Amino acid sequence: MPSYKLTYFKHWGRAGVLRLLFAAGGIEFEDVRIDRETQWPDFKPRLAGKTPLEEARIDMIVDGLADMETIFAGLYREKDEKTKLENMKKFAGETLPMFLNNFEKLASSSGHFVGDVLTWADVDFFAMVFFAKDHLPYDPLTGYANLTKVIDNVTSNPRIAEWMKKEAAQ
Repeated sequence: MPSYKLTYFKHWGRAGVLRLLFAAGGIEFEDVRIDRETQWPDFKPRLAGKTPLEEARIDMIVDGLADMETIFAGLYREKDEKTKLENMKKFAGETLPMFLNNFEKLASSSGHFVGDVLTWADVDFFAMVFFAKDHLPYDPLTGYANLTKVIDNVTSNPRIAEWMKKEAAQ
């Protein structure tokens, strides 16, 4: 049986509902509550940007990816195969290129959305493309040099590469 560990601040916040769901499901978990002032700097992820402006830019990109993922997920769950095919063609021909054109402008020629190091915007973009490629009739990144570099930077991260090997074996 897996064990669960929830790490969040001492106050209710976003983890409150998770604690309730664990309780409702009768699932035991380790409830680690950290102090914002003294412990948070050591816990804070390093993939969220170095400055408030970088953090805002990353949030903007990830929110754009969430918009694209929401549209794509709706298509993916469509039960009627004819409707699904028609909608997928429209997505592949119109919607996806619109998003990718915008993301291409936001990505730098060094292959990062923000700064010169890997951020969670880069990783989130990789995850979306990794999933979508199996459901599209073409390589969605053809013609997008900056976005291709983002993917290359993510996959060249040794820890991500190792995890992807394990994931492929499952």
